[in-house]
Amino acid sequence: MTDLADPFDAIADAPFDSALSERYLVYALSTITARSLPDLRDGLKPVHRRLLWAMRLLRLDPAAGYKKCARVVGDVIGKYHPHGDQSVYDAMVRLAQTFALRYPLVDGQGNFGNIDGDNAAAYRYTEARLTQVAIDLMAGLDEGTVDFRPTYNGEEEEPEIMPGLFPNLLANGASGIAVGMATSIPPHNAAELIDAAMLLIDQPNTEPAQLLEHVKGPDFPTGGIIVDGPGAIAEAYATGRGAFRVRARWTREDTGRGTWVAVVTEIPYGVQKGKLIEEIAALINDKKLPILEDVRDESDAEVRIVLEPRSRTVDPDMLMDSLFRLSGLEVRVPLNMNVLDAHRTPRVLGLKAVLEGWLHHQFEVLRRRSEHRLTRIGDRIELLDGYLVAYLNLDRVIEIIRTEDEPKPVLMAEFSLTDRQAEAILNMRLRSLRRLEEMEIKGERAKLEEERESLTALLASPARQRTRMKRDLAALRDRYGPETALGKRRTTIEEAGPAREYAREAMIDKEPITVVLSQRGWIRALKGHADLASAETMKFKEGDGPAFAFHAQTTDKILIAAENGRFYTLAGDKLPGGRGFGEPIGLMIDLDGQVGVAACFAAGTGQLLLASSDGRGFLAKVEDAIAETRKGKQLVNLRPGAKLKIVRRVSDEADYVAVVGDNRKLVLFPLSELPEMGRGQGVTLQRYRDGGLADAIALRFADGLSWSMGGGSGRTRTEADLSPWRSARGAAGRMAPIGFPRDNRFG
Repeated sequence: MTDLADPFDAIADAPFDSALSERYLVYALSTITARSLPDLRDGLKPVHRRLLWAMRLLRLDPAAGYKKCARVVGDVIGKYHPHGDQSVYDAMVRLAQTFALRYPLVDGQGNFGNIDGDNAAAYRYTEARLTQVAIDLMAGLDEGTVDFRPTYNGEEEEPEIMPGLFPNLLANGASGIAVGMATSIPPHNAAELIDAAMLLIDQPNTEPAQLLEHVKGPDFPTGGIIVDGPGAIAEAYATGRGAFRVRARWTREDTGRGTWVAVVTEIPYGVQKGKLIEEIAALINDKKLPILEDVRDESDAEVRIVLEPRSRTVDPDMLMDSLFRLSGLEVRVPLNMNVLDAHRTPRVLGLKAVLEGWLHHQFEVLRRRSEHRLTRIGDRIELLDGYLVAYLNLDRVIEIIRTEDEPKPVLMAEFSLTDRQAEAILNMRLRSLRRLEEMEIKGERAKLEEERESLTALLASPARQRTRMKRDLAALRDRYGPETALGKRRTTIEEAGPAREYAREAMIDKEPITVVLSQRGWIRALKGHADLASAETMKFKEGDGPAFAFHAQTTDKILIAAENGRFYTLAGDKLPGGRGFGEPIGLMIDLDGQVGVAACFAAGTGQLLLASSDGRGFLAKVEDAIAETRKGKQLVNLRPGAKLKIVRRVSDEADYVAVVGDNRKLVLFPLSELPEMGRGQGVTLQRYRDGGLADAIALRFADGLSWSMGGGSGRTRTEADLSPWRSARGAAGRMAPIGFPRDNRFG
């Protein structure tokens, strides 16, 4: 009895970290190259390639009948792909889903899931066969175009790559997560890809931007709208990394009596409709979008999601913009063209590099097909030459066959035949000895000779190969052109800015109001646009009087600028009514009663001229002054002892700034010398020896400076020539014109 080997003799001492890293690296490489990343040449992962190969061997052509998916999955996991049956079936289901693949490779019969997110039925219930797209992708497998390798158990063979001309990688896209890397390629329009490829064949030095004249952007099976600008799209395709903003397609439908609903007919790629409806319903239940009343799913074979607004006064674009921001009606589809190149190396490639790699593979397939056909032609011509020898010496051939025990070597010696020719003659049927057969053989041989000359010329000439490739691509484009149902572009490119956030104003009925703020800080809003002069005769508390009065709308935001440089915002529809004295603004905003108000006005848009009492100032956007909380927003930083004194709108025509000090000195300088800031102290407007700034205004220099003569006459005076006061910013200035108001205010 022999001693059994000690199993501990096979244990090798090695550091744990190095042993672990080596084994993990093997696993990682296997995941990257044999599972998760698609091949540049056919756009398939191994599981998809094996599925199509198994279905081809089962003869599941588009014209054939369907077979149970259980049969296909069984063949795949038994012969080619020793993994779980569910994972293989899931991959097969995806190949058949019209909402997942732009050009489905499997034609499914039965429940293969839906856009709501429901799963497919079990594989014992569903049936499948190949589509024409899959046939185009596998065309040439029997023509020596690609290498075959043994399967995992060595009993069968499988193709290493698919040779067909269909541009599957970009047309159907791919996604996958490997170890340390991932890929995400959205689907594209096949006709556009073919046009770009033909441009590359004619002009190999084509710039990536020129390709985008043909490849407009992704073309999703679920349609939708890509709202990115051309610059962002070009950058993504040039580098192979980026993302596309995809929005749902919607229309406004009138429902009578001024009411309307928004109807979504296409949702973004990869979004499950069922979860999308739940997401929108949650927004309604949580009152995160009060302008939306209800959501209904009225879909059948086509998507139809009905969105009902709270009121007919809601702006449809505002409603949809809000939903784009808050729900899956707008998503970002990533682009990460990380693929395995011809050497099985993972690389992130731009659009041009991907098309070049695919074309290189197709030219290789063309050459290998031609060489394989030449070999077959040579073999056939060899047999035909043998047949012709037999016809020319028919009596002698028959005599040898009848009299010789071993006729084959005698035939070979007497007529200088090869082994294959002699064997073919011996295997001829008697019916082939008719006279017409000889003529057919000669005709066939002449055609084969002509084809051999054509193929030899093709292999010797790259120009002929390019012409042939363009002809083949043109024929493929006819099948998937934009005029066909399958090839018509579904996703449109319409540049749009970021979705606007839901605005509270969308729910407010727009009505005119007159806002009055008193000297002691009591505010009220009268209905309608009253005469502003009547503010003087309104009732106020004893010792109080009007400070600011202006026209606005209930949808406006009312800005209050405090003398400490802080800005506060009130809603026009939330202001107290005009029957009483109003309410103190201190109840609505956190404003100290000791701090005075420098300005009060309706927000709107445009620029503001801000100036402090010490003669410093800057320009600010109106939207930068809007505060979201009652604590307000600090916009002007003041030096000790200074106050915010001037807050004026800047008209579009203004080109100069006029500043007058308490010393009645006036200076004018170009508006361009004043910076626009989001917050700060600003720059010096006018220099003072004593006193400070009295007033500042932005004006049009050519119009001169006008002011009221006072005294209730209503007359005004204009100083047309302002050249004497024009100077650089920060100058002391010179005395104001004769007759300038005593209060040193521009009015």
